[in-house]
Amino acid sequence: MLSYTLRRLLMTLPVMLFVALFVFGLLDLAPGDPAALLAGEDATPQDIARIRATLGLDQPFLQRFGAWGWNVIHGDLGSSLFTGLPVSHMISQRLAPTFSLMLMTLLVSVIIAIPIGALAAWKHNRLQDRAIMVLAVFSFSVPSFAVGYLLAWIFGLQLRWFPVQGYVPLADGFWASLHTLVLPALALGSVYVALITRITRATLLETLNQDYVRTARAKGVGNRGLLFRHALKNAAVPIITVIGSGVALLISGTVVTETVFSIPGLGRLVVDAILRRDYPVIQGVILLFSFMYVLINLLVDLLYRAFDPRIKY
Repeated sequence: MLSYTLRRLLMTLPVMLFVALFVFGLLDLAPGDPAALLAGEDATPQDIARIRATLGLDQPFLQRFGAWGWNVIHGDLGSSLFTGLPVSHMISQRLAPTFSLMLMTLLVSVIIAIPIGALAAWKHNRLQDRAIMVLAVFSFSVPSFAVGYLLAWIFGLQLRWFPVQGYVPLADGFWASLHTLVLPALALGSVYVALITRITRATLLETLNQDYVRTARAKGVGNRGLLFRHALKNAAVPIITVIGSGVALLISGTVVTETVFSIPGLGRLVVDAILRRDYPVIQGVILLFSFMYVLINLLVDLLYRAFDPRIKY
């Protein structure tokens, strides 16, 4: 297990190199010039050229990528073109809201999706199953920002149960922080819940028709034990795979959700950076998100062994 983990961690190096090269090249081809934005509307071509030289934007692509990559290896993500602050410092200031939102969404989604997916499989082709599948299809079809606005209007503006904007740090109180994350987590998790629900239902339907389940039923195992101890545990590997793969939905969804609910997280940071062509900030945030996704995939692979001892590494 240890050797497998080390190999997987080493494999992240070429993956991160490819991601860095791809993002760097994509931003280089993107329209717009940060030097022109910094210079202002009344700037002359000479002013813009001088700013480009100061920022190093006039250098060849490979030279700029090599210098940036060398700094990243040494823990330096560069500085913002507009604020001058270190990118690592800007990211560290925005980590807590984004991680709190993603963790809250993950917990809420799993707590909701797996039980209702199991219920849909247990009540196959009955009213409960059809109602759950209709809700799942609806949640999967509606964009998260639309769900966010709907939840904000109902539970924020009409019922006044939750705030519709802002974020309270965890240091200012656990319940106060949780109160501000409920609506964003439900909005962000709407597609995620639908995805986990559908795969849970499909996997359990297949598992419930296996011979060992029929044998357990014939031995008098109760419905709860049959569903959770026998069927759900053996169906866990595909469900964990979808949960891990769905983290990409959370990462991309935070950009929109944080904008809708005015949460000062990494999503808002990267949106502002894109609008201002702040290349070092964009590169730093995307590199961090990519590294997170690689590590989560590694964690999912390691969890397979816990649920299925037949899997060997």
